[in-house]
Amino acid sequence: QVQLVESGGGLVQAGGSLRLSCAVSGIIFRINAMGWYRQAPGSQRELVARITSGGGMSKYADSVKGRFIISRDNAENRVFLQMNSMKPEDTAVYYCNVLDRRGPTINWGQGTQGTVSS
Repeated sequence: QVQLVESGGGLVQAGGSLRLSCAVSGIIFRINAMGWYRQAPGSQRELVARITSGGGMSKYADSVKGRFIISRDNAENRVFLQMNSMKPEDTAVYYCNVLDRRGPTINWGQGTQGTVSS
């Protein structure tokens, strides 16, 4: 059974940083692309960052480009999201998922809440 367990959220002031972590089990992690999504209250879930299986390429939503960094540790079966220069509009529940060409492939985990105060 595939499991996604997100952690690392919290409350920060505008301009602050958070580092999110996602532990993945039940799949061959190193052969799968991964992504981080977020969902703000009243909004649809959106993809903010994705990374290839080997970690050599990443892509970002325009809203986070230059501030967020996605990375992965294939030995530890984890994917990370470093969020810097955070803004109140980054407030959301953050989720990770395994990606294929169509999008997320696994049932969503519980997510981790990131809240940015102004």
